[in-house]
Amino acid sequence: MTTKADPAALVELLGVMARLRDRERGCPWDLEQTFATIAPYTIEEAYEVADAIERNDLADLKDELGDLLFQVVFHARMAEEAGAFAFADVARAICDKMLRRHPHVFGDQEVAGSAQQSERWEEIKREERAAYSRTGVLDDVPVGLPALTRAAKLGKRAATVNFDWPDIAGVRAKVDEELAEVDAAVASGTRDEIAAELGDLLFSVANLSRHLDLDAETCLRSANERFARRFRAVERDVTASGEPWSSHDAAALDALWRRAKAAE
Repeated sequence: MTTKADPAALVELLGVMARLRDRERGCPWDLEQTFATIAPYTIEEAYEVADAIERNDLADLKDELGDLLFQVVFHARMAEEAGAFAFADVARAICDKMLRRHPHVFGDQEVAGSAQQSERWEEIKREERAAYSRTGVLDDVPVGLPALTRAAKLGKRAATVNFDWPDIAGVRAKVDEELAEVDAAVASGTRDEIAAELGDLLFSVANLSRHLDLDAETCLRSANERFARRFRAVERDVTASGEPWSSHDAAALDALWRRAKAAE
């Protein structure tokens, strides 16, 4: 294990990427790629990093971080070929940003704690948006984020100008209100109306998670995994019974589900 920075490893990685994109000696697949075609892989690799963290698999995390770093190098190489910027510019930009956003660490400002630092962070980001003529509160919330993550981020950004529920009770009541509107739409609305009300409900749930200081996307991923794990247990029981799924009615399957849940 390397215990200190190894610039040679990064230089080697940049060299590998340059060779892959070499017009004469490179890889045909890598040469065909564009920012748009690589973007889905970048997102996928970020999720795989999150998955390794959730599984607390540090060996896999090392590999997944390498895959994600390769994506950054890939984008930077294509930008360099286009004469836009290079990897060094990417590194310099993030260094400048971190220095700018942490004046209490790299400057002479002081903060009383993490809460005050978060307020200062948002203030600095507002200043940055203004410098780029993005003065709207929500202007730089990425559209491409997962929907639950974006819902929470939109709510958090709106909260910086006090457009928010005052407490958890307020947003919890909003969830009940939206659920009632879903029920009403299901009873007499069109498909589009039902979809709209269901979206409002999900948005409210994402913001309830935010008020509880929980990440909605992480909560849902955990719920997905619990469902998959319990369903596999039910599946094993059905297989062990020697009878097809069709021979197990809803009550029998629910009993198997409850047994799988209780066994955890």
